[in-house]
Amino acid sequence: MTESIEFQQERIRDILGENVIESAIRFDELSVTLREDSWLSSAQILRDHADLKFDQMIDLCGLDYSEFSGRVSGARFAIVYHLLSLDHNKRVRVKVFAGDDELPILPSVIDVWPAANWFEREAFDLFGIIFTGHPDLRRILTDYGFIGHPFRKDFPISGNVEMRYDPDQQRVVYQPVTIEPREIVPRVVREPNYGGVK
Repeated sequence: MTESIEFQQERIRDILGENVIESAIRFDELSVTLREDSWLSSAQILRDHADLKFDQMIDLCGLDYSEFSGRVSGARFAIVYHLLSLDHNKRVRVKVFAGDDELPILPSVIDVWPAANWFEREAFDLFGIIFTGHPDLRRILTDYGFIGHPFRKDFPISGNVEMRYDPDQQRVVYQPVTIEPREIVPRVVREPNYGGVK
C-alpha cells in the first residue's frame, strides 16, 4: 500500500517536531521549511530515520528572496534541497534560510549526503552562501578573481568588470565595465485611441 503525501507530511512533522517551521503540499510535492539552528541534526534524521530514509540528495540550489514579498521568514537567502527515499519511493523538498543577510552561513551536509559537494560550491560561487565544514569551498563556475556573486538580485546586469585579450601584454586583462547601463524592458507604443480609449 502506498502512503499518501499527506501522511508523509504528518510523519515528517511528528519526527522533526519543532524543527519544522512550515510544511505545504504544492504541485503534488511536499515542501518543508526547517530551522537553521537544527538543520544538520534534522538532515541526519531525514536520512537515517526508518520511516523517512531520504538517503539521496538529488539537487541543492540557492535562492535570493530580496524582492519576494511572500517569504516565510525575514531572511534573504535560502538553500533548497531535493531529497529522495529509494526505500519508500518518496521525495521531499527541504528549504533552510540563512539567518544573516550580510554573511549567509549554513552548515555543510557533505557528511550526510556526499553529493552536496559541488552543489554547495555552486551556491557559494553564485549566491555567496558559506557552508561551514565544507572541505574545499571555492569558486566553481566563475573565475577566481571574479567580483561579487552573479545570481544575487542586486548584482548588476552588466557585471563589475569585463575581460578582454590585450595584444600588447599578450594575455587576458580585466578592466572596468565600459557598457552603459540600459533599461532592457521593451517600451510599448500604442496608437492614441487604442482599444477605444480616448
